[in-house]
Amino acid sequence: MGRRQAGGRRRRDRRDEGDDLDERVVHIARTAKVVKGGRRFAFRAVVVVGDNKGSVGIGTGKARGVPDAIRKGAQRARKNMKQIHLAGTTIPHEVTTRYSAAKVVLKPASPGTGVIAGGGVRAVVEAAGIRDILSKSLGSANILNVIKATMQALEELKDPAVEAERRGVPLKNVLPFWMREEAHE
Repeated sequence: MGRRQAGGRRRRDRRDEGDDLDERVVHIARTAKVVKGGRRFAFRAVVVVGDNKGSVGIGTGKARGVPDAIRKGAQRARKNMKQIHLAGTTIPHEVTTRYSAAKVVLKPASPGTGVIAGGGVRAVVEAAGIRDILSKSLGSANILNVIKATMQALEELKDPAVEAERRGVPLKNVLPFWMREEAHE
């Protein structure tokens, strides 16, 4: 609930926002800084936020405590949310992206396949609202780079209608084969 401030205004807490976003903590890492008296520990949290309707964002937060790191990561993820193009419950076309040494391959899948993905890729695509997808993470297993590569791949997706118009072909020719009959009708 909101708390009263001076002047009678209500301050909104996160629970009052009502934004219904899917917030997932993907990874928490403990870091140490060596100082004169010993080590100072801090935490880095990687958070994925999505609305399950095509918008997703990633953020990292660093703080001395885990809850503060998660809160900061969630704020950055909400600020960095991007809209992605979907084709029903899957993606419109195959995409391969590289971020640093991490390489991610995303392929559209027919309805009922589910999310065939691991770790960071699964968190990002599920938060985006993708229900059927095939994926493979190649190269580096660094969770931060894999998540950034996945996000970059989703941003590279093109809208099927715009792509069909650009090529000068019917929409059914650029959709996955199991969606072509729906577009024809």
